[in-house]
Amino acid sequence: MLDFAIDLAYRAGTLIRAGAERDVSYEPKQYADVVTEVDRASEALIVGAIRARYPDHAIIAEEGSGVSMSSPYTWLIDPLDGTLNFLHGLPIFCVSIALLAYNEPLLGVVYDPMRNELFYAERGRGAFLNGRRLRVSQTPTLARSLLSSGLPYDRFEQPDNNLAELTHLAMLVQDIRRPGSAALDLCAVAAGRTDGHWELGLKPWDVGAGGLIALEAGATVTDWQGEPWRPLGGDRLVATNGLIHAELLAALAEVRRQRSLKLS
Repeated sequence: MLDFAIDLAYRAGTLIRAGAERDVSYEPKQYADVVTEVDRASEALIVGAIRARYPDHAIIAEEGSGVSMSSPYTWLIDPLDGTLNFLHGLPIFCVSIALLAYNEPLLGVVYDPMRNELFYAERGRGAFLNGRRLRVSQTPTLARSLLSSGLPYDRFEQPDNNLAELTHLAMLVQDIRRPGSAALDLCAVAAGRTDGHWELGLKPWDVGAGGLIALEAGATVTDWQGEPWRPLGGDRLVATNGLIHAELLAALAEVRRQRSLKLS
């Protein structure tokens, strides 16, 4: 099934790369969220292939063409993670494919077609980038770390929108990046390119593959309260090299404490 998922990621990546070289049509889903014809074409390719190969598997896909059924296996598909980047010509986007067995991550594949970087992992077998084994960084403290994060699409209406956390943490770390693809952000943690990532407003397809890849590279992956990450659980995730995890969780908790004091 991993070989099948890798082949699918390459095929979808070829489609996405071709789409990046021409003008594409799109529709708004909400102010900061859009769907393009390439999102839909990539999802149709992936979902169609899974349905043909594994007709008894459930599928959860971002653009709504999944298959709902009772099955021990569930695929999580983000056909184009980083759609706004793609639409604006910023080459930071990917296809993300994960498979759960009894709601636990079994395998994950993230393919960046513009850099030809294939990240993949199987539970218990390690994480890899183009065949090279991945390990998280050894940065020992939050003060020495480079982090990444993201902003939810509903940040204009939702006051709990990560802006306070970004402001607070910007003064505690070396710097923060906001690339625009949660799947690639988690792979960056796995590859030791960044030391940690936190985000809210996430969907299972955003992090199903990247979360497993980070775990298999030695990352600590939890929710914001420090509970073990579950792909079908809540919408908040923290992934770090493990060494800075407690500090990052404490910083996020401090923002929540300050918010509670203001509200009271």
